[in-house]
Amino acid sequence: MIYLDYQATTPLAPEARDAMMRWLDGPGGTGFGNPHSPHRMGRQAKAAVEMARDQVAALFPAGGKVIFTSGATEAINLAIRGSGTQGTVSVSAIEHAAVLDTARDAGACHVLNVARDGQCNTRQDLPADTRLVCLMQVNNEIGTIQPTVEWHRKAKENNALYFCDAVQAYGKIEVTGADMIAVSAHKFHGPKGVGALWVRDGVDLHEVQTGGGQEFGLRSGTVSPALVAGMGAAAAEARDRMAQDADHVEALWHRACELFGGWEFNGSEDARWHGNLNIRRDGLDVNRLMSDVRDVMFSAGSACASGSGRTSHVLEAIGCSKAQAKSSIRLGFGRYTTLEEIEEAAGKINAAAKEQGL
Repeated sequence: MIYLDYQATTPLAPEARDAMMRWLDGPGGTGFGNPHSPHRMGRQAKAAVEMARDQVAALFPAGGKVIFTSGATEAINLAIRGSGTQGTVSVSAIEHAAVLDTARDAGACHVLNVARDGQCNTRQDLPADTRLVCLMQVNNEIGTIQPTVEWHRKAKENNALYFCDAVQAYGKIEVTGADMIAVSAHKFHGPKGVGALWVRDGVDLHEVQTGGGQEFGLRSGTVSPALVAGMGAAAAEARDRMAQDADHVEALWHRACELFGGWEFNGSEDARWHGNLNIRRDGLDVNRLMSDVRDVMFSAGSACASGSGRTSHVLEAIGCSKAQAKSSIRLGFGRYTTLEEIEEAAGKINAAAKEQGL
C-alpha cells in the first residue's frame, strides 16, 4: 500500500516508538509507575514526562508552558472554554471542526471570511466584544499557510487573545507566536492519544475538566509517560531534521505537480505547506476513484468529515461549488514518502480518472 494521507495522521517515527517502550513495562519492569506518585518509580516516570515537556517546548516560542492533553481537540477546548465566557470568539471559516464547533458551542461566535486562495486577511472588522481570535497556521484540507503574525497583532489591537491551531505546522515549519497554541503528536510522527496546549506566560486560564489538577491545575488526569515520551522524541526528531524534511517534501511536491498537471489546485500554490496537494477534476466521481485505487491511501477531504456526506466547508469557503468540492481529492506526503511512491500513485490515480473519461 502507498500511504498519502499525512494530514490525517503520520507514521510513527522509530525514535518515538523506542522512547515509549520503557514506559510500557509490565510485571517485573520498572517503567509503569504513575508520574504523580511520590515513590522512586513515580519520580522516574515524572522525570520522563518533564524531559518530554522540554523537548516539546523547544519547538514553541519562548515564554510559555506546555500542558499535556489527550490530543489537539482537548487542547482546543481548554483554550476556547478556559480563556473566558464573556464576549465573542472570532474564527476563520476554514478552521478545523474542533475549533468551529467548540467556538459555536461556547457562546457568541463570529466567522471570518477567507479569499479564494484560502487566506484569511485582516481587512475585516472584529466585533467590538471579541475576546478571542482563532486562526490556524496551516489548513488541514488545503494546506494554506495563514497570515498569523498579522492576526496576532490585530487581536492585540482589539484587546483580544489569539489562539492558533498549529497541528499541521508543528514540527514542519517554525510555529507562530500566539497566546495559546494547540498541537497533536500523531501529526508529526508521534503516537495517537496525546497532544499539548502551549500557553503564553501571563495568560489566565481556568480548568474545564475538574479532578486532580495534574497539569498545572489546568488539566486533570494521569499523564501517560509512554505517550508523552513518544511525543517528546518525535518533537526532538522533527527539530533535528526539519530542514531535511522540508527539502524532501519540496522535491516530492514538484514531482507531484508535474504528474498531476491536468488537475486544478484548490487553494494557493505558493502560500501553502507543500506536503499537501488538494486538487480536483470536474466531473470526477471520487468514491469510484477511491474504490478503483484501493492500494493508494488518500482522502476525499478532511479525515474528520469522512463518511459524513457533507461537502467540505473549507472548499465551500474558498468559493468551490458543491460539485467542485465533491470532485476534489487530497494527497498528503512527508518524511517517509518516496519519489517512487508518488510516481506509482499518480499513475494509478490518473489511469483511474481516465477510465471515467476525464
